[in-house]
Order: sequence, then C-alpha cells, then structure tokens
Amino acid sequence: MRSDYQQLVDEISAALGAPATLEDRDFGLIAFGAHEGEDDEVMDPVRTRSILQRRSSAAVRAWFEAFGIARATTPLRIPPDPAAGVFRGRICLPVRHRGIVHGYVWLLDDGHLTDLELGGPGTPPDPRIAQAMETAARIGALLADESRAGSELAELLRELLTSRATGRPAAAVALRDALRDTLRFIPGAPLTLVAVLPWDTAATDTAALPSLPGLLAACPLPAPGGARSGPPHPAAAEPALAALVRLRQTGSLAPAHTVADHLLRSPRAGGAPAGGGAAGGRPGRGAAGIVTGTRELTDLPAAWQQALDAARAARAEPRLGPVAQWDGIGAYRLLTALPATGPDPAIGPLLSPAHAELARTAEAFLDCAGQAGRTAQQLGVHRQTLYYRLGRVEKLTGLDLDKGADRLLLHMALKAARL
Repeated sequence: MRSDYQQLVDEISAALGAPATLEDRDFGLIAFGAHEGEDDEVMDPVRTRSILQRRSSAAVRAWFEAFGIARATTPLRIPPDPAAGVFRGRICLPVRHRGIVHGYVWLLDDGHLTDLELGGPGTPPDPRIAQAMETAARIGALLADESRAGSELAELLRELLTSRATGRPAAAVALRDALRDTLRFIPGAPLTLVAVLPWDTAATDTAALPSLPGLLAACPLPAPGGARSGPPHPAAAEPALAALVRLRQTGSLAPAHTVADHLLRSPRAGGAPAGGGAAGGRPGRGAAGIVTGTRELTDLPAAWQQALDAARAARAEPRLGPVAQWDGIGAYRLLTALPATGPDPAIGPLLSPAHAELARTAEAFLDCAGQAGRTAQQLGVHRQTLYYRLGRVEKLTGLDLDKGADRLLLHMALKAARL
C-alpha cells in the first residue's frame, strides 16, 4: 500500500509541476515527490525536517493548523513565513473521505503556482487543481481503508494483551489471521513489542500508526498492563501505547528502536510530571521500553509487561532512557515487578521535598558502591560536605551506612521511589 501512496503523490507532483508531500492527520510522513531543480530554497527547513524525521514538529503542526486546514474541504494557500522556517508558500490539499480528514498533500510553490486558481464560490478551480483533488480523494479512500484495518488490528492486539491465560490462544489466532489477511504477515516471523509511556489518547485514535515502517498494530492500554498481585500502581492512571513491531530476525531489535524513536517524537508521547518524591521528582517525559523478540503470539502478554516495565524504568531513571531494553534495566527488573506499596517507614522522611538534596546524595553514594571519592566528584562537593550529608541521612533514617543490609534497603527504596 505504501507504493500506492507514492504513485498517487507522484501523479499530483507531475500534474502541477511542484514537489508534493503527503502526511497523515498527525503530520506523519507517508510519501513525498522528488524535488527537481537546483534551487535549494525550495527545500525549506520544514519540508527537509519532515522528510528526514518522517514527522513534523508540534510547533509546525500548530502553525499550519492555525490556517484552518483541519476544517478545510477545498485547497488552501499558505503564505511563506521565514521566521517559522517556511521559506516557500504552499498549497494544502485536504485529504478527506466521507467528510473525515485523513491527511494533507502539501505542494511547494516556487512561484509558478502563485496565480493558480484554487476555486471558490462561483469560481471553478484550475483543471490541474481539480485533477489533484480527485487524486487526493483516492488517497483519502486508501487511508480510510487503512484506518479501518488499523482499528481492527488495534482491537485484536488489545484483546490478546488483556485476555486471561485461558483466552490467549484464541486471541492469538484471531490476531495472526488478521495480520496475515491485512498485511500479508507470515506466521512465525519474529515480533516484539514497544511500550510508550505515557500516551495521550484524547487527540485521535491510533489507527494511522501502522504507517510507520515495521509497525504492524498499536493500541493504548492502562499501565501497568497485565495482572499483578497487590493494589494497582499509581501509574495505572496513565495510558501507555502498545506497539507491535515486525523484526528482521529475533535478536535484532533495530526496527523496534526506530519505531520507538518515531513514537516518542509524536505530540501524544510524554505528559504530566513523573512524580515520585524527592528521589524521582523531575519534569515529566515520555519513555519507551523494548523486549527481546518472539515468534509466538501467545508470548506477547508477558512481553508487554516487560516492555512496560522497561518504559517505566526509563522514565524513572534518565540514565536508562529515553528508550530502554528490558534486559538492560538491571535492578529495575525486580523493582517493577513488586506490588505498589508506600515507602519503608525508615526511608519515608528522606523522600520529603525538604530533604531532596540528601536523597540525591545518598543515591549517588550507593550508586558509586560507597566510594566517597567518586561520589564527591560526581556531586561536585568536598568530601567533608559528603560525610556531613551522609551523617544527616543516617540520623534521619536510623540506618547505618556501614551495614550492607541497611545500604541495600536504602538503595532499593530510593530506586523504588522513582517508579
């Protein structure tokens, strides 16, 4: 289907003699026409960034949407604005099907389209524009079909990842058959899951996401996914995105990393502050988790839990993120599996905002295996300052940092607070 889009975009480019770009309604790149000529200014920064990163930024999206493109049913002319990186004017062809906008075709105007009649009340459009809009309608029909297929795959993926163990074989068969019929998926091919946390589900559905290379299906799910003992974790209030990715081979996760990078650039990735007390309090950010590939669809629910745990760890620990593999998150493999409880009574006072610096010092000291010299260098403080702070930590918690068991309790409690 990707080749169908490219062919239609090339038709529009040829009809109007202008470079054309097709983006979905979330400004994700689908196809683009070649730029003929030696005028480098035609490749303005906005178009170049869209092609190289396969997505326009949130700022660019807001700038173009301010012209009413999401409501338009006829072509719109967008003026140049060098301050916004738009060096050339554009003509926007809304891509609609049955009244619903599915994307946009952008035509760069190097000057020869300036007098082109777009049509309006009582004024017919230039025949070339009419032909381009007919082609845009064909694109809209294709995108609508893909959206319906994507919605079906999303529901089947959600069913598999949330079903009880007894229902997983049937759910796996249904997803396998749909993937085979819709995307010509070969059963037994290696797959993996990517978890993106948090994910904003308010804007639109996820049906357009399978247009990303390697991404077969995607659906939002509560976090943490799966059933675990103990009370629900506070993170359950934030939905995550589960993305099913096809791999070239089981041990090669490069396609999953590519998909994760693209999804994290989406305006729907990220969200509210991550919270977590003094040890983990910092501005919120999106993070992604990836797991080792599998050839069995029935393995995906367990893989989803691991991918989500890796995303939670990456979000909590900046040194792991923004994309973390489950086999590389270390102690967080154990911590994310624990039921949600309050902090240990001894550690609770250290997690108050008033003692944030002490918590940071203690965590750095334990991360450095109790080596005072390395810790002082990492924190940028004198050794005596470090010893003073550690003494205050011991008084506040009642723990003895010369005892291994007390160090273990403090270290794990501080890491758990990040989650």
